Amino acid sequence: MIDPWAGSYLMERLTQDLADQAWAIIEEVEAMGGMTKAVESGWAKLRIEQCAAEKQARIDRGDDVIVGVNKYRLAHEDPLVTREIDNTAVREAQLKRLAAVRAARDAGAVTAALAALTAAAQSGAGNLLALAVQAMRVRATVGEISDALEKVYGRYRARTESVSGVYGAAFADDAPWASLKGEIDAFAADEGRRPRLMVAKLGQDGHDRGAKIIATGFADLGFDVDIGPLFQTPEEAARQAIENDVHVIGISTLAAGHKTLVPQLIAALRAQGAHDVVVVVGGVIPAQDYDFLKASGVAAVFGPGTVIADAAREVLAAVRTARARPAV
Repeated sequence: MIDPWAGSYLMERLTQDLADQAWAIIEEVEAMGGMTKAVESGWAKLRIEQCAAEKQARIDRGDDVIVGVNKYRLAHEDPLVTREIDNTAVREAQLKRLAAVRAARDAGAVTAALAALTAAAQSGAGNLLALAVQAMRVRATVGEISDALEKVYGRYRARTESVSGVYGAAFADDAPWASLKGEIDAFAADEGRRPRLMVAKLGQDGHDRGAKIIATGFADLGFDVDIGPLFQTPEEAARQAIENDVHVIGISTLAAGHKTLVPQLIAALRAQGAHDVVVVVGGVIPAQDYDFLKASGVAAVFGPGTVIADAAREVLAAVRTARARPAV
């Protein structure tokens, strides 16, 4: 097949620009002491989040077209057929399997294998991968192996920093954006503080790109924003929200746990007397689940393609409504 771009100056120029920019990033990383240092400092994650915020701003403005999401959407979307999973039943079944494995294995061999793993981590001698494989062969669990290494290395905690100003800069001359910022300023004047949002990731959902974009966009609008750590339990998220006196919790969900974890969070809030904390949910959620979430106490659900400013306006209205309700 003939290459229609062969010899094209444009293609050669674009290729060279890409290589030059990539090399500049490589040199920046090397100057920090390598990629391990860059990850440890939080630089790598912040750069990814900056690019993600810039991309989302272009999508929300319509500069970047995603067919069916921000342009050329169907007037009527047919419901997606999804497989329903009973998360509680799955959890109980897994716990039973785990109990059976522990009952049948050689407890002494497991203890010895885990001790060898910890000792190798402490001394720096030995092959940790080989020792972990050996622990697996005697039926040690992933959690037990992680705990054996955590005794020496501790547990890595991802930084919860977010970039600021990147998303909002794309809307600097946008009149509706400025109007919404004025509404948020008015709320702050009325209430004596800015609307406070906590962005939460619950359960084993480690996909936080969307959560960080929401945090960045809402902060640029004038919200005070807290970001919960990854892998929180509903009870932990509720406790953090109450301690930080937030107006609203925004749950970002991409792992299909929303029908289990969201009601648990709302129950935990109510059990601790936080009846005025608004709960909203965003992410990949089948449309047929929206009514279930709202019946569970969710104020609003935001699916793919939602513009951040539109979500913020709806969240602000929900907070105002909650503040106007008589105390329970």
